[in-house]
Amino acid sequence: MNREEESSEIPQNGIIGSIHLQSESSDEPIVDLTDKIHQLPCCIKYNGPCSVSHYFKPKQTGVDVEGLSVEEACFRGRKLQGTKITLPQGYSGFVLGKKKIAGKRKAKGAPEENSNHWEMRASFQSINYWNHDDVPSQSDSFYRCLHWLPVADALHKPVSASDLMRASSLFGVKMD
Repeated sequence: MNREEESSEIPQNGIIGSIHLQSESSDEPIVDLTDKIHQLPCCIKYNGPCSVSHYFKPKQTGVDVEGLSVEEACFRGRKLQGTKITLPQGYSGFVLGKKKIAGKRKAKGAPEENSNHWEMRASFQSINYWNHDDVPSQSDSFYRCLHWLPVADALHKPVSASDLMRASSLFGVKMD
């Protein structure tokens, strides 16, 4: 094997892909899955049709913990306790699916699941997350991950001269 053959077998360091957050045809309305998205504390090794709504039926318990309204459900015989989280203003969640690229030649033997082109299939504004043995609380890692959103906004927001002056006066720094 020569050097050129060896280098062609080395995997690339980067991957290029695309995500399309627009409907391909304006005739099709975007499916709204608000109140229908659930994050379960388990791994389901099945990908196909299933009548989930027939078996998975969350119910309100009437209990509030730390301001979170607790729901209860069973999944495969296990009791789950969860709550609904509404995404912050200005944020949306998206369900993505692999995009079929028409007219593009696929590498010989390359499975379609290796495609790096995605498209939006649905959107949502809230998500229900579930715990096995614990009631949901504001200290759950899933709930806390949303705390990053206002921090990210603050980090990327432009800083004005008056913001700098105000911050420097708080710490006794003189700006000339």
